[in-house]
Amino acid sequence: MLKVFLIDDHALFRKGVGQMIAADPLFEVVGEASSGLEGLERAPGLAPDIVLIDLNMKGVDGLETLRRFKAGSLRARFVVLTVSDAEDDLLEALRAGADGYLLKDMEPEQLCDSLKKIAEGVTVIQDRLTEVLRQALQEQGSKPGPATPDQVSLTDREQEILQFLADGLSNKAIARKLGISDTTVKVHVKHLLSKLRLTSRLEAAVWAHRQK
Repeated sequence: MLKVFLIDDHALFRKGVGQMIAADPLFEVVGEASSGLEGLERAPGLAPDIVLIDLNMKGVDGLETLRRFKAGSLRARFVVLTVSDAEDDLLEALRAGADGYLLKDMEPEQLCDSLKKIAEGVTVIQDRLTEVLRQALQEQGSKPGPATPDQVSLTDREQEILQFLADGLSNKAIARKLGISDTTVKVHVKHLLSKLRLTSRLEAAVWAHRQK
Protein backbone atom coordinates (compact mmCIF):
# COMPACT_ATOMS: atom_id res chain seq x y z
CA MET A 1 0.00 0.00 0.00
CA LEU A 2 1.24 3.48 -0.91
CA LYS A 3 1.08 6.14 1.80
CA VAL A 4 0.03 9.64 0.72
CA PHE A 5 0.37 12.96 2.54
CA LEU A 6 -1.62 16.05 1.43
CA ILE A 7 -0.54 19.70 1.75
CA ASP A 8 -3.16 22.28 0.75
CA ASP A 9 -4.56 25.34 2.51
CA HIS A 10 -8.17 24.56 1.53
CA ALA A 11 -9.70 22.08 3.97
CA LEU A 12 -12.60 21.16 1.68
CA PHE A 13 -10.22 20.33 -1.16
CA ARG A 14 -7.98 18.25 1.12
CA LYS A 15 -10.99 16.27 2.29
CA GLY A 16 -12.28 15.69 -1.24
CA VAL A 17 -8.92 14.63 -2.67
CA GLY A 18 -8.23 12.47 0.36
CA GLN A 19 -11.51 10.62 -0.11
CA MET A 20 -10.85 10.09 -3.83
CA ILE A 21 -7.40 8.67 -3.19
CA ALA A 22 -8.50 6.54 -0.23
CA ALA A 23 -11.20 4.96 -2.42
CA ASP A 24 -8.42 3.17 -4.29
CA PRO A 25 -7.24 0.17 -2.21
CA LEU A 26 -3.64 0.76 -3.30
CA PHE A 27 -3.47 4.06 -1.38
CA GLU A 28 -3.69 5.15 2.23
CA VAL A 29 -3.88 8.83 3.19
CA VAL A 30 -1.68 8.99 6.28
CA GLY A 31 -1.92 12.71 7.00
CA GLU A 32 -2.55 16.23 5.80
CA ALA A 33 -1.41 19.78 6.44
CA SER A 34 -2.92 23.21 5.82
CA SER A 35 0.40 24.95 5.13
CA GLY A 36 3.88 24.28 3.82
CA LEU A 37 5.47 24.67 7.24
CA GLU A 38 3.00 22.27 8.85
CA GLY A 39 3.65 19.77 6.08
CA LEU A 40 7.41 20.05 6.50
CA GLU A 41 7.01 19.36 10.22
CA ARG A 42 4.48 16.51 10.05
CA ALA A 43 5.25 14.53 6.90
CA PRO A 44 8.70 13.11 7.82
CA GLY A 45 7.31 11.41 10.92
CA LEU A 46 4.64 9.65 8.85
CA ALA A 47 7.07 8.43 6.15
CA PRO A 48 4.73 8.85 3.16
CA ASP A 49 5.59 7.44 -0.25
CA ILE A 50 3.95 10.39 -2.03
CA VAL A 51 3.49 14.01 -0.93
CA LEU A 52 0.94 16.15 -2.79
CA ILE A 53 1.72 19.88 -2.61
CA ASP A 54 -0.42 22.84 -3.64
CA LEU A 55 1.51 25.72 -5.23
CA ASN A 56 -0.41 28.77 -4.03
CA MET A 57 -0.36 28.77 -0.25
CA LYS A 58 0.09 31.62 2.22
CA GLY A 59 3.42 31.89 3.98
CA VAL A 60 5.77 29.25 2.61
CA ASP A 61 4.43 28.55 -0.88
CA GLY A 62 4.42 25.22 -2.69
CA LEU A 63 7.69 25.73 -4.56
CA GLU A 64 9.61 26.64 -1.42
CA THR A 65 7.98 23.73 0.42
CA LEU A 66 9.10 21.42 -2.39
CA ARG A 67 12.66 22.76 -2.30
CA ARG A 68 12.88 22.26 1.46
CA PHE A 69 11.57 18.71 1.19
CA LYS A 70 14.12 17.90 -1.53
CA ALA A 71 16.90 19.28 0.67
CA GLY A 72 15.72 17.20 3.62
CA SER A 73 15.89 13.52 4.51
CA LEU A 74 12.37 12.39 3.53
CA ARG A 75 12.62 9.91 0.66
CA ALA A 76 9.28 10.33 -1.06
CA ARG A 77 7.88 11.29 -4.45
CA PHE A 78 6.77 14.92 -4.47
CA VAL A 79 3.85 15.92 -6.68
CA VAL A 80 2.52 19.40 -7.37
CA LEU A 81 -1.30 19.43 -7.50
CA THR A 82 -2.45 22.90 -8.52
CA VAL A 83 -4.86 25.04 -10.54
CA SER A 84 -1.96 26.73 -12.34
CA ASP A 85 -1.22 25.73 -15.92
CA ALA A 86 1.29 28.58 -16.32
CA GLU A 87 4.54 27.71 -18.06
CA ASP A 88 6.68 29.43 -15.41
CA ASP A 89 5.07 27.46 -12.57
CA LEU A 90 5.48 24.17 -14.45
CA LEU A 91 9.15 24.76 -15.26
CA GLU A 92 10.00 26.05 -11.78
CA ALA A 93 8.36 23.02 -10.18
CA LEU A 94 10.33 20.64 -12.41
CA ARG A 95 13.56 22.51 -11.71
CA ALA A 96 12.81 22.29 -7.99
CA GLY A 97 12.59 18.51 -8.30
CA ALA A 98 8.87 17.77 -8.65
CA ASP A 99 8.16 14.16 -9.61
CA GLY A 100 4.81 15.13 -11.09
CA TYR A 101 2.76 18.19 -12.05
CA LEU A 102 -1.00 17.65 -12.03
CA LEU A 103 -4.00 19.97 -12.25
CA LYS A 104 -6.83 20.02 -9.76
CA ASP A 105 -9.52 19.69 -12.43
CA MET A 106 -8.34 16.24 -13.56
CA GLU A 107 -10.64 13.22 -13.30
CA PRO A 108 -10.38 11.17 -10.07
CA GLU A 109 -9.30 8.00 -11.87
CA GLN A 110 -6.63 9.96 -13.75
CA LEU A 111 -5.25 11.23 -10.45
CA CYS A 112 -4.86 7.74 -9.01
CA ASP A 113 -3.39 6.37 -12.25
CA SER A 114 -0.88 9.22 -12.33
CA LEU A 115 0.12 8.66 -8.70
CA LYS A 116 0.71 4.97 -9.40
CA LYS A 117 3.08 5.85 -12.26
CA ILE A 118 4.86 8.43 -10.13
CA ALA A 119 5.31 5.87 -7.35
CA GLU A 120 7.00 3.58 -9.90
CA GLY A 121 9.59 6.27 -10.63
CA VAL A 122 8.08 8.00 -13.68
CA THR A 123 7.77 11.79 -13.82
CA VAL A 124 4.18 12.58 -14.84
CA ILE A 125 2.94 15.84 -16.33
CA GLN A 126 -0.77 16.20 -17.01
CA ASP A 127 -1.56 15.64 -20.69
CA ARG A 128 -2.79 19.12 -21.50
CA LEU A 129 0.44 20.61 -20.13
CA THR A 130 2.68 18.65 -22.49
CA GLU A 131 2.10 21.29 -25.20
CA VAL A 132 3.10 24.02 -22.73
CA LEU A 133 6.27 22.07 -21.94
CA ARG A 134 6.97 21.38 -25.62
CA GLN A 135 6.79 25.09 -26.45
CA ALA A 136 9.06 25.91 -23.52
CA LEU A 137 11.58 23.34 -24.72
CA GLN A 138 11.45 24.78 -28.22
CA GLU A 139 12.21 28.23 -26.84
CA GLN A 140 15.14 26.81 -24.91
CA GLY A 141 16.19 24.95 -28.02
CA SER A 142 16.30 28.16 -30.06
CA LYS A 143 19.20 29.36 -27.93
CA PRO A 144 22.76 28.15 -28.59
CA GLY A 145 23.12 24.81 -26.86
CA PRO A 146 25.85 24.18 -24.29
CA ALA A 147 27.11 21.22 -26.31
CA THR A 148 26.34 19.47 -29.58
CA PRO A 149 26.46 15.69 -30.12
CA ASP A 150 29.74 15.93 -32.02
CA GLN A 151 31.30 17.84 -29.12
CA VAL A 152 30.67 15.18 -26.48
CA SER A 153 31.67 11.56 -26.08
CA LEU A 154 29.38 9.63 -23.76
CA THR A 155 30.03 6.14 -22.46
CA ASP A 156 27.42 3.45 -23.10
CA ARG A 157 26.30 3.75 -19.48
CA GLU A 158 25.97 7.53 -19.72
CA GLN A 159 23.91 7.16 -22.90
CA GLU A 160 21.62 4.72 -21.09
CA ILE A 161 21.18 7.10 -18.18
CA LEU A 162 20.58 10.05 -20.50
CA GLN A 163 17.73 8.14 -22.12
CA PHE A 164 16.26 7.32 -18.71
CA LEU A 165 16.45 11.01 -17.77
CA ALA A 166 14.63 11.85 -21.00
CA ASP A 167 11.96 9.32 -20.01
CA GLY A 168 11.50 11.12 -16.69
CA LEU A 169 12.86 8.40 -14.40
CA SER A 170 14.22 9.18 -10.94
CA ASN A 171 17.68 8.11 -9.75
CA LYS A 172 16.07 5.33 -7.71
CA ALA A 173 14.14 4.01 -10.71
CA ILE A 174 17.25 4.16 -12.91
CA ALA A 175 19.24 2.29 -10.26
CA ARG A 176 16.63 -0.49 -10.17
CA LYS A 177 16.63 -0.85 -13.95
CA LEU A 178 20.43 -0.98 -14.19
CA GLY A 179 21.05 -3.01 -11.04
CA ILE A 180 23.34 -0.39 -9.50
CA SER A 181 23.15 1.84 -6.43
CA ASP A 182 21.48 5.26 -6.21
CA THR A 183 24.88 6.74 -5.38
CA THR A 184 26.42 5.32 -8.55
CA VAL A 185 23.57 6.77 -10.61
CA LYS A 186 24.15 10.20 -9.02
CA VAL A 187 27.83 10.02 -9.98
CA HIS A 188 26.96 9.13 -13.58
CA VAL A 189 24.41 11.96 -13.76
CA LYS A 190 26.97 14.42 -12.40
CA HIS A 191 29.54 13.36 -15.02
CA LEU A 192 26.89 13.44 -17.74
CA LEU A 193 25.81 17.00 -16.89
CA SER A 194 29.44 18.08 -16.77
CA LYS A 195 30.15 16.67 -20.24
CA LEU A 196 27.05 18.31 -21.70
CA ARG A 197 27.79 21.56 -19.83
CA LEU A 198 24.32 21.52 -18.32
CA THR A 199 23.12 22.21 -14.79
CA SER A 200 19.98 20.13 -14.29
CA ARG A 201 18.26 16.85 -15.13
CA LEU A 202 15.52 18.81 -16.92
CA GLU A 203 18.10 20.42 -19.23
CA ALA A 204 19.59 16.98 -19.92
CA ALA A 205 16.14 15.63 -20.82
CA VAL A 206 15.58 18.60 -23.15
CA TRP A 207 19.00 18.01 -24.74
CA ALA A 208 18.22 14.33 -25.31
CA HIS A 209 14.82 15.05 -26.87
CA ARG A 210 16.38 17.57 -29.25
CA GLN A 211 18.74 14.92 -30.62
CA LYS A 212 15.91 12.58 -31.67
